[in-house]
Amino acid sequence: MSMARFSPFELVLLNSRSQVDTATLLLLAWVLVNRQHVSEGQRRRRLAQVTAQFRHGHELGPVMSIAHNQDLQAIQLAAEILRKECSQERSLSVLHQSITVATDDGDLSLANHYILRFLADLLNVTPTTLSTLFYELTGRPLTSPEDPSRHAYWQRHNPDYFNQKAREAAAEQQARDEAAQQADEKHQQRKQKKQRKQQEKQRQQEEAQARQAHARQERERQRQRDDQSRREQAQREQARQDRSRYERAQGERRQWQRTAPPPDRTTRALAVLGLPPGASRSDVRLAYRRMAQLHHPDRFFTESEHQVALASARFQRIKNAYDYLMQTY
Repeated sequence: MSMARFSPFELVLLNSRSQVDTATLLLLAWVLVNRQHVSEGQRRRRLAQVTAQFRHGHELGPVMSIAHNQDLQAIQLAAEILRKECSQERSLSVLHQSITVATDDGDLSLANHYILRFLADLLNVTPTTLSTLFYELTGRPLTSPEDPSRHAYWQRHNPDYFNQKAREAAAEQQARDEAAQQADEKHQQRKQKKQRKQQEKQRQQEEAQARQAHARQERERQRQRDDQSRREQAQREQARQDRSRYERAQGERRQWQRTAPPPDRTTRALAVLGLPPGASRSDVRLAYRRMAQLHHPDRFFTESEHQVALASARFQRIKNAYDYLMQTY
C-alpha cells in the first residue's frame, strides 16, 4: 500500500512504539511552538528533556515540524488518541507537563492560555482542578486570557494606532459632512425637476400599459392553448415509445435467457478480478496486485468496524478468486 496516502503525522504514528506517547509529544510540541521569545534549539532541548521517559522510539524533528505548521488535522488526531486511551492519572500527568513547558520563562502566552484550557477539557479535567494545578506549579493564579477579538484588547496594546485612526476618521467625517450638504442641495434641485418629468411620463405609461395588458392577455391565452396541445401530443408520443422500448427489451431478455450459457467458476473468478474470459496468468497476477492494493483491510483501519468488515470480505473474495485461478492455470 502506498505510503503517500498517509499524512506526515499518521506516518509518525505508524512508526511509533507508543501512539499515546507520540500524541502527547505532538501536543507538548504545540505548546512549545506557541511560547514567545524562545529559540528553536531551546524548544527541542526542552521537549527532549520532558519526554525522556517516553517510549515512542522516533525522532523529535518530524513532530516539531508538524507543530510548527499548525497542522490542525494532526492535532485533532492526537487529541482523539489521548481522549480514548488516557487514564485519569495519565491525563493529569499530561496536563502537568503542558503547564510546565508553557511557563518555564514565567510568562504564559495568549495562545497557550487557550491551549491549556483545550487540553483540560479534552482530558476531562475540571477548570477548578486546572486552576489548582496551575497555582501549585507556578505559584500564581490562572487568570482569564485577554480576548484579541475585542476592541479594548488592541486599544491597550496599540494606543498610538487608535489615536491616529480617530484623528483621521474625524477629518474624513467632516469632509464627508460638507460634501453631503452640497450634494443634498443639488439633489433637491434635480429631484424637483425629475418629479415633473415623471408625472408626465407616468400618465403616458398608464395609457400604454392598459393597451399592452389587453394584448398580453390575448397572447397568453393563445400560448396556453398551444402548450396544452403540444403536451398532449408529446405524452402520446412518449407513451408509444415507452411501449415500443419495453416490448423490445422484453424480447431481447427472453432471447438472451434462451441462448446465454450459465457462467462457470473460472468466468466468475475472472469477473471478481475485473478480467474478461481468456485472460492470461500474468493478467491475473497484475489484476490481483491492483485489487489487493485498493481493497486491503489495512487501508480502512481508521473507519468504523462495519467498514473494516466489508473491506475484509471484499479482500477475501479477491484472494479466493486469485488462488483458484493460479491453481487452474
